[in-house]
Amino acid sequence: MSEWRRDVRAYDEALDQLGEANSRRLIPTPALVCDLSMLQSNIDRMADGARDAGVALRPHVKSHKSAYIAKRQLEAGAVGLSFAKLGEAEVIVEKLRTDEDHSALSVLLTSPIVGRHAAERAAALAARCDLLVAIDHCDGVDELEAAALAADTTVCVLCDVDVGLGRTGVSGPREALAVAERVNVATHLQFRGVQGYGGHLQHIAGREHRRQATIASTKRLGLVIDALESAGFNVPIRSGGGTGTMGLDVEIGVLSELQTGSYVFMDREYRDALGEDPEGRFAQSLTLITTVISANHEGYVTVDAGLKAMATDAGVPLVVGHERTATYAFFGDEQGMVTCAPDHPFRRGERLELVPPHCDPTVDRYDVIWLVHDDVVVDVIDVTARGRSQ
Repeated sequence: MSEWRRDVRAYDEALDQLGEANSRRLIPTPALVCDLSMLQSNIDRMADGARDAGVALRPHVKSHKSAYIAKRQLEAGAVGLSFAKLGEAEVIVEKLRTDEDHSALSVLLTSPIVGRHAAERAAALAARCDLLVAIDHCDGVDELEAAALAADTTVCVLCDVDVGLGRTGVSGPREALAVAERVNVATHLQFRGVQGYGGHLQHIAGREHRRQATIASTKRLGLVIDALESAGFNVPIRSGGGTGTMGLDVEIGVLSELQTGSYVFMDREYRDALGEDPEGRFAQSLTLITTVISANHEGYVTVDAGLKAMATDAGVPLVVGHERTATYAFFGDEQGMVTCAPDHPFRRGERLELVPPHCDPTVDRYDVIWLVHDDVVVDVIDVTARGRSQ
């Protein structure tokens, strides 16, 4: 059970009744709730799919930020974990090493790091796990080499390749060769392959549209791989992909490992894009519980989940069980408006569940996630890496 506590009677009461019937109704709102059986089913489904396809799975922790969930992913067969930020990796690695010996845990930093201090932190982290760092500039190679030399440790490197997103990555084969050659002459770095993450592909609606875009994106990565191999570099790791393209990435056959993340929870944004596509066949395990705090107007009620309760970049959430008859609208920092049909008015004190618009940044707003089975709270887990954006 989570070590997190609040000196608030409602929280204490909910925690005291873990495992008891109807304990779900005691969860103070707004709160993130995850169905444990759905979560495990999603973890197993992705792990089995990757295993059957002969590709490695390196789940991205930025979606759940939880040592508890990361451990379940590793137990299901993941070869390692992906992290967007050093701070996320540091706290999760430390927690897993505390729980049990994960000294050989394979960790990939998917965002390039910049500067001496960040490089020194990465070198220190490499002493506690098998570290891979994605780099897209020769200066980044030099910074990491200096830090690894000073720490007397070895760090593995992937060349980050821009496959169309335009956010990070070398622009083509020439720049990739420059990075690989600089790594090759370093004494404390090892070149292990490439990363090509197509974040711009993940929410393209329509599988055929998503397929064509993924093929075009992967060709860019393929050109870099061909150039590296022609120059004599071994490229054993070809990391990338995501929940929205995982099946397509397997079909195309270039990537050796997948960085899927949101599949553990899913959200409204993925639901809209994926529909009944194979990539969308994961359970909506994560919901946001909110309470009706005012019902004084005909046609709508006010709930206690507003702008602060969820990420707003992907629009509004869905009202679970009332997707066709009720709509949500932001009603301020602390409140939301939920419309209701005349024949089904919501009442003061009633609890509603929302499908978050975008799960990753929504999770980062909470200290804990309540794990449930039907109406029973079975555990409370920390959002271990909450706020670790540096």
